[in-house]
Amino acid sequence: MKKWPIGTFVNMATVTIGSLIGMWLQQVFPPNIQNIIFQAIGLGVLVIGILMSLKIPDGYLLIFIFSLILGGILGELIHLKAGLEGIGDWIKTGFGITDSEFTKGLVTAFLLFCVGSMTIVGAIEEGLRGKRELLLVKSTLDGISSIAFAATYGIGVLFSILPMLLFQGGITVLARQMEHFFTKTIIDNLSAVGGVLILGIGINLLQLGTINIENLLPSLLIVVILTWGYERVRKTEPSPTQLEK
Repeated sequence: MKKWPIGTFVNMATVTIGSLIGMWLQQVFPPNIQNIIFQAIGLGVLVIGILMSLKIPDGYLLIFIFSLILGGILGELIHLKAGLEGIGDWIKTGFGITDSEFTKGLVTAFLLFCVGSMTIVGAIEEGLRGKRELLLVKSTLDGISSIAFAATYGIGVLFSILPMLLFQGGITVLARQMEHFFTKTIIDNLSAVGGVLILGIGINLLQLGTINIENLLPSLLIVVILTWGYERVRKTEPSPTQLEK
């Protein structure tokens, strides 16, 4: 019997409440306050990205680099950014939303809220053992963070609860299968690549450059595939003692 992702539902609720507060503050704050919030968020995102990107396990640096390269190429070839903007425009039209930062806010919030060890480990723990403590801590942190991000990016942050339900909730429902697939190495590499993308968001926020985050998103899938494949190859390689025999 599949378990309901209650922890994810709580997480969605805290992000919803935080986003609504943030959007209200966006209307209240004058432009100078909004600008300083924008800069503070940018600096905070840089720190988060750096901390996450340092999780690369020993011996996996090349996989980390090639994941970003191959993911970026794939994103460009399939025009992922244009596709996401098209979906964003469709949602905006359906809900009568006029926010120009909608898609950027949705993608940014999804990366910040869903690409990390707390998401994967917490969702698997809930699905297998019914333990929600980790997801409840994450829900509190996400709720607080969503206030600041919604004040910067607007309603797109609120709509990030939809991919959160699919990704985080999906892991909970499929926890029995995901437990053995998401090894510590895969989780660390996924967090590291996600951290670099978040670092790119911080660079964009602070206007230090222009990073095409949307077209780099396939890197998150590529790093999982490459790490899984590399782990399989290492398991089949004979050990030094076997070679001596």
